[in-house]
Amino acid sequence: MILVLRALGVGDLATAVPALRALRTAYPDRELVLAAPSWLGPLVELVGGVDRLLPADGLDRLGAPGGPVEVAVNLHGRGPRSHRLLATTGPDRLFAFADARAEHADGPGWDDEEHEVARWCRLLSWYGIPTDRTDLDLLRPLPGTMPTGVTVLHPGSKVPAKRWPSGRYAALARDLTGRGHRVVLTGSTGERATAVRVADEAGLPADAVLAGRTDLGQLAALVAGARLVVSGDTGVAHLATGYRTPSVVIFGPVPPARWGPPPERRRHRVLWAGACPTRDGVGGHPAVAAVGVDAVLAAVEEVERVVRADRAVAA
Repeated sequence: MILVLRALGVGDLATAVPALRALRTAYPDRELVLAAPSWLGPLVELVGGVDRLLPADGLDRLGAPGGPVEVAVNLHGRGPRSHRLLATTGPDRLFAFADARAEHADGPGWDDEEHEVARWCRLLSWYGIPTDRTDLDLLRPLPGTMPTGVTVLHPGSKVPAKRWPSGRYAALARDLTGRGHRVVLTGSTGERATAVRVADEAGLPADAVLAGRTDLGQLAALVAGARLVVSGDTGVAHLATGYRTPSVVIFGPVPPARWGPPPERRRHRVLWAGACPTRDGVGGHPAVAAVGVDAVLAAVEEVERVVRADRAVAA
């Protein structure tokens, strides 16, 4: 068995796709088990190649893997806690970044400034496993009941500092609606109140608020069939990258050099105001607040020009 630890969220799983695919190719006859939160199950299926999900939420404990572990792969972090957690499974080998605290001298050194996709590809390359960091595409789900051709605005984020002001989302929704976009608002159950407020201010109908009404599989289907996605640096942005859905992503405080879409994917635009003063702990970060509605609209026009050009070439 090849046991991989990535007990994090949507964006974290999406950025680990090239590494997971590389492991699948390197060990075609081994069972590939991913230790991750159970609610990520629908997205794990869309990665492809993972044989089984071992429920794991954080680093408190890891259930029995269900067999001997030939290689444990730490795609979760730098250690030492994640290293030690995998060591409890008794693997023959551990692929992980070097960490003396966990008595793991093997592996490359950690780089705080490295892009998240490149980080895990570099780790596997150290152990002789070829990787392709551009291999980010997700399997396309069936649309089911989700509308297609809509413009998805995602005003929430589990990290408050990454949230663009809701009033700007409302202004953006009004403008895009006037340009012929059918706007819907997504988010978690806890973010539904924000989405309702944005819809009310923008004059959108009640059924435009999908926040709290979609599971992860439905959200993936929605993004896969969308006309456009606008969000902060959060999981929905990575779904847009995985489905090559045109997107505009508002970054801050973490720069796009660490989490942004790859530059070769021309249908995505990032907006980053650069380093800004540290926030006061309330509301969004100044780097996010520095991005205006006009800048987002200009970026929308840019990605839509790219889409039109792509279609003209395909025709």
